[in-house]
Amino acid sequence: MSLFHPVFIALAERTALLVVVAFLLTRVKAFRSILNQCASLKEQALMVLIFSMISILGTYMGIPYLDAIANSRVIGAVVAGLLAGPWVGGATGLIAGVHRYTLGGFTDLACAIATILEGVIAGLFYHFRRNKEIGWRTALLVGFVAEWLQMSIILLVAKPYEQALELVKVISIPMSLINALGIAVFMIIISLVKHEEERIGALQAQRTLQVADKTISLLRSGLNHVSSERVAREILRTTRVAAVAITDTNTVLAHVGAGISHHIAGQSIITKATREVLEKKEMLIAETKEEIGCHEPACPLRCAILVPLMRKREVVGVLKLYQDHSRKLSAVDMELVRGLGNLISTQLEIAELEKQSRLLHDAEIRALHAQINPHFLFNAINTIVSFIRFRPEQARELLINLGEYFRKNLHDSGGYVTLAEELQHVEAYLSIERARFDDRLRVEYDIEPEVDKYVVPGLILQPLVENAIKHGLLPRREGGVVSITARKKKQGTLELVVADNGVGMAEEPVTRPSAGRHEKRRLSGIGLSNVRGRLQSIYGPEYGIQIESEKGKGTVCTITLPLGVKPYAESVHRG
Repeated sequence: MSLFHPVFIALAERTALLVVVAFLLTRVKAFRSILNQCASLKEQALMVLIFSMISILGTYMGIPYLDAIANSRVIGAVVAGLLAGPWVGGATGLIAGVHRYTLGGFTDLACAIATILEGVIAGLFYHFRRNKEIGWRTALLVGFVAEWLQMSIILLVAKPYEQALELVKVISIPMSLINALGIAVFMIIISLVKHEEERIGALQAQRTLQVADKTISLLRSGLNHVSSERVAREILRTTRVAAVAITDTNTVLAHVGAGISHHIAGQSIITKATREVLEKKEMLIAETKEEIGCHEPACPLRCAILVPLMRKREVVGVLKLYQDHSRKLSAVDMELVRGLGNLISTQLEIAELEKQSRLLHDAEIRALHAQINPHFLFNAINTIVSFIRFRPEQARELLINLGEYFRKNLHDSGGYVTLAEELQHVEAYLSIERARFDDRLRVEYDIEPEVDKYVVPGLILQPLVENAIKHGLLPRREGGVVSITARKKKQGTLELVVADNGVGMAEEPVTRPSAGRHEKRRLSGIGLSNVRGRLQSIYGPEYGIQIESEKGKGTVCTITLPLGVKPYAESVHRG
């Protein structure tokens, strides 16, 4: 027992040195990246290699005594098991145990068996506490259990027994105490590393969300000088970098912060780092002024992170975060710029999709505007011709109304009009139909005061009125009544109703039946389908046309629009 204190002190010194090595390992990015609960097979193999080396180092740093070695080999095997499970712990223990066996001594086989079992037992603790982080208290307990297991195996396997007993008396307490503490400290260090990674990730996510909140609407118009400068200024305000720049594939769109005297928005790209990112489509870290490639001798920018901005898998620009000599780029900066690059790329994708949607929407509007039924035009002209000789004044009014109808149909107003303008368009159409069918067609209006000031998509009522006349009233010999109602509902919506007391229908005209006897119904349905699709594309799938019809009793078409909602397409056209 006289060697108890020297062994204790010497073992503590060596274990402390091993813990320092472990701490230095946690500073290595490759090692930090594998410290997670879902390590891949390749990462687990790397962990086996690293912790086997730690265990072997613990063996070599041991203290020779009685043809044995008081050592810290257990630390590598147990920590490997606690971090990644029985497979990693057992494989680490096997490698370290085989190495110990090759060194010889009367405890070689006992120590080899014990090291393997220590790794497996630690791995079992990981298995049973998989969804919980293993704290230092658990690690301390596992360390004690592992070391006393080793002492028991030495007593059972090592020969002669008297020598094994003498060895255990001297090394059991120092090894169990020091190695258990070493394992606990090792797990504390790893826990701190994990929490640091989580803190960096949380800080990066927080800053990215702050930028996203401020810039989400800025890039809807695409990547241009105005949007790029506003985004760059917001990133500079939110982060601790010296300068922020955004380019397209040829030009600097924005540069804010340090170096603005010669990194000028509007000029061609001058840095070789930017050209390299555009060419390789990969993130680049320029750690020196030379790697940035600025030719200005007095440029204050010393390092930069550059990330490509992608759209449809093609690079459309580069986001650059610069630092000057006052501070270096941190891990937070690197994760932040990566996140910002993905964010801006996603916003550019969305802007492109919205642009295509607007183009399609505008094309639909123009197609609807240009829809002039040749039969309607032919019948209108015949009606006016017949009125010229006997009712010249009425013929003149009909020509004016026909011209107004065509003007409204062909006029591109961005797709939105007031309800009053929409009703004027309907009335221009109805004036001609009334002249054709005389008293067979009656029209009733029920427009609530003030609602005609609201903005609605153009050409949403005229197709409904035309459908009511052509397919509801005209098949009846005596004709009928079309009623047009507009009122504000309590739910904050505008309700527009076109109803007729005509023949009704057994199926909804927006459906597309096969050609043949339903051909006339299908042609009329094009207008209704177009109106329904436009309303849903503007306001959402819950809006459209609700059609209620009963054979022989008539049809009611109801359009419900939200009030106080400025359609996005309108804001783009006017913005």
